[in-house]
Amino acid sequence: MIEQRASLRRYAIISIVAALGTIGLKGGAYFVTGSVGLLSDALESVINLATAFVALIALSAAARPADEDHRYGHSKAEYFSSSFEGTLILLAAAGIIYASVHRLLAPRPIDQVAVGAGISAIAAAINLFVARILLRAGQRHQSITLEADGHHLMSDVWTSAGVIVGVSAAAMTGWERLDPIIAIAVALNIVRTGVGIMRRSLMGLLDTAIPDDLQREITKVMARHAKAGVRFHALRTRQAGAWRFVDFHVLVPGDWSVQRGHDLLEAIEEEVRAAVPNTSVFTHLEPIEDPASFADVKLERDGPAPGDAGPSRGA
Repeated sequence: MIEQRASLRRYAIISIVAALGTIGLKGGAYFVTGSVGLLSDALESVINLATAFVALIALSAAARPADEDHRYGHSKAEYFSSSFEGTLILLAAAGIIYASVHRLLAPRPIDQVAVGAGISAIAAAINLFVARILLRAGQRHQSITLEADGHHLMSDVWTSAGVIVGVSAAAMTGWERLDPIIAIAVALNIVRTGVGIMRRSLMGLLDTAIPDDLQREITKVMARHAKAGVRFHALRTRQAGAWRFVDFHVLVPGDWSVQRGHDLLEAIEEEVRAAVPNTSVFTHLEPIEDPASFADVKLERDGPAPGDAGPSRGA
């Protein structure tokens, strides 16, 4: 798993190279046209470069194995990266709006529109290609950093498309204020992307439960073993980057031997790991006849058996 996470850094390097290329292209497009819309597009590519470097650092940190001070590993480092990316996206949007308002108050003609639009289209094609790579890799490897980077690049593609249309329309109609208006619309779209990325990152830092479909897979495993006096409660789950953590209590007849209870827990844990990949499973064995075994029921939440796990054993 650690080696797999370390290999993801190559995607961040691809993103860095793409950002450098698009900055040059979009900067050139702004230089020849003077369009504030194309300037806004170029500024977003600068943000792409900064976030790609942060993603590289975060992926390197997340790939580090667990140590004495971080027993659960370093996978949450990816959430800090995506939070930083969301913040930079919002700052870029603010900068675009600021520049656009000035241009709206003092409009100016756009030069060499065809050349600028063509250069911007090439940059958009590069971003589209890299975004698809990052999104596929992020979904395949459960990396919020790569997914955030991919979504950011996709928003950049739509931004470029909108800018090209707006700049072309402004040149054809002679309505110079259309250029900054399009830039402001682009900035608002960037804000939406940034807020979405930050929300997902913050939810991860708050130890949000794993998706409902995966929780259902866990309850299916429980249902298969809920017989012969065996019961379950106090199920809790959380997600940390690509890794998932699951813990719950297993109640069995008190006259079972320690070995029999241990064997049952080993089988259940193995089935949960098979049903929900990249998961650490923690279980706690209790006698079903002892009232103390149900003392944590009052802490349960919605679902089959959420609650305080108490003392645990790991697998």
